[in-house]
Amino acid sequence: MSLAAVLIVKNEADHLEACLNSVRWVDEIVVVDAGSQDTTCEIAKRHTDRVMVEDDWKGFGIQRQRAERLVSSDWILMIDADERVTPTLAASIQAAIRANQPAIYTLPRLSFCFGRYIRHSGWYPDRVARLYPRGLAGYDDAMVHEKLANPEGLPVKPLVGDLLHYTYRDMRHYLEKSAHYAQAWAEQRAARGKRAGLAEGILHGVGCFLRMYLLKAGFLDGRQGLLLALLSAHSTFAKYADLWVRTRTTAPSGDRETG
Repeated sequence: MSLAAVLIVKNEADHLEACLNSVRWVDEIVVVDAGSQDTTCEIAKRHTDRVMVEDDWKGFGIQRQRAERLVSSDWILMIDADERVTPTLAASIQAAIRANQPAIYTLPRLSFCFGRYIRHSGWYPDRVARLYPRGLAGYDDAMVHEKLANPEGLPVKPLVGDLLHYTYRDMRHYLEKSAHYAQAWAEQRAARGKRAGLAEGILHGVGCFLRMYLLKAGFLDGRQGLLLALLSAHSTFAKYADLWVRTRTTAPSGDRETG
């Protein structure tokens, strides 16, 4: 049975080399680029000739579907450029492929954030469904927070060994990604006719903080745990605030000056 490592990327020159080195043992590598302005494509082409540019961005789900269609291998390992497959996880993946039993496999993801591996806060083990047989499972078309669909009802099984995740370079990177996800989430909800209030955003934000820091023991992650709980609460509120702005506010009519 053959295995393809599949990535969707944009401006990932800082991460891509290390990521691809961690999966150099696979049979096929497929990279779909969303219009990078750095050396991402050049780095990808050093590892594979299966590099495609699809810069008419329609969301994460559609981009992953495009990548899936380029695969010729029997199995797909969907990973991101800021992730690394550890040797233990690689051995677990290879054993699953040799067994060749149709299933969806989940990988435990360990994130490194703001100078520390985060082992609490609800972040670990952050099991993500990433290994699956081509044609029997595939990603949905969600704009953001896309999920692996399982139309055949395949069993879901865990693998061992960590998928290392290098999440944010710095605070600016976090805020930029958070704003991007909030915008995509609000756009998707607004398109479905959903609405939200600011009070709802506050309640969800407070709930997010309490859940991460207390219920999921974020305090055991030290100062990074406190920072992540606060930032996640802000990001949660920002999603609902963005949706409220889109659906509850309107631009003034005419050219009348205000003051």
